[in-house]
Amino acid sequence: MEAEDLLRELEECAQRLGVEVRRDKGDFEGGLCRIGTERRIYLNEKAPVLRQVRILARELAQLGADQVYLVPVVRDLIDEYASEGAD
Repeated sequence: MEAEDLLRELEECAQRLGVEVRRDKGDFEGGLCRIGTERRIYLNEKAPVLRQVRILARELAQLGADQVYLVPVVRDLIDEYASEGAD
């Protein structure tokens, strides 16, 4: 699966979990942010697509992505990055 397709699948997963994905420019890595009761995942739009995929997969692993259906390759990707957010 192409990186852009993975990113799209991960964004759809976030949407099903009720998490907004936003893109912005700046000097930041990206990740989950809470504003009041709202959860958002910010991505640096200047970051390479594979870095955005990694960030989304890492954050979705922490948000319980196992609650929604995902194609196997996307599920495996989230499982792979789950340990990154466990620090």
